Amino acid sequence: MAGGRPRAFDPDTALDRALEVFWRQGYEGTSLSDLTAAMGINRPSLYSAFGNKETLFVKALERYIDGPGAFAAEALTAPTVGEVVERLVNGAIELTTGEHTPRGCLSVNSVRACGPDAEPARQAALARRRAGETALRRRFEGAPDLPEGHDAGTLAQLVNTITDGIAVQAAGGRTREELRQIADLALRALL
Repeated sequence: MAGGRPRAFDPDTALDRALEVFWRQGYEGTSLSDLTAAMGINRPSLYSAFGNKETLFVKALERYIDGPGAFAAEALTAPTVGEVVERLVNGAIELTTGEHTPRGCLSVNSVRACGPDAEPARQAALARRRAGETALRRRFEGAPDLPEGHDAGTLAQLVNTITDGIAVQAAGGRTREELRQIADLALRALL
């Protein structure tokens, strides 16, 4: 005997739509009604396919990191420290000022504006951010071209601070061109 009706929606498409809503409105600013409307499903279908709002957010955050944010992992494969940093900074500009995407960064926005009820979502975003910084530090630790006098961990923190700043500025309305000028100055000063 069959285990119920088949889904009348594509879970991947629904998750992409949820990602966009969370990215645009933030975790706390997104209601279940916002999600079901964007995803084209009802609440029972959302719960059945994705669990609760928090679980859906974590899945959307993973989709974000593996999709629009994948440039960060790809940047780690660059042959030099300078190229890694350049790719991360320039990738942050592209991600946060995309023509067809919300302004800013889902991850950065998720750790800034969360009240006590959203703490689990905030912690999920923080954990993924820490993992990214750890990967960057490890990439720098073994680099023969790490600039003299630079500590790998501190440099990783600085690069994350720069890319986070780009995300905040993009969300605040800075243009891509303005952010490129800022990034160029930061890269010249840093490297």
